[in-house]
Amino acid sequence: MAKKSMVERELKRQRLVNKYAYKRATLKEQMKVASSLEERLALHRKLQQLPRNSAPVRLHNRCLLTGRPKGYYRDFGLSRHMVRELAHQCVLPGVTKSSW
Repeated sequence: MAKKSMVERELKRQRLVNKYAYKRATLKEQMKVASSLEERLALHRKLQQLPRNSAPVRLHNRCLLTGRPKGYYRDFGLSRHMVRELAHQCVLPGVTKSSW
């Protein structure tokens, strides 16, 4: 189980990304259509004034059950440990243990 502080920090980042998503997208669109370099730099400064954690690139996927940040499967939203356990319990539909 991951530290609760790390999971909460990730949730806080997710809320910030959702809060500033529209503002960030409009500033980026305005930068694309800006005619002069000075106008583009002014828009870039405004973009930099937004909180650092509001950038979507700072988000990190975590397991829904354990909060583990590594070994994440996007198809299930789980870490590799939980995918294995749930597959053995036949909880995940369509997932079977392979043997050869």
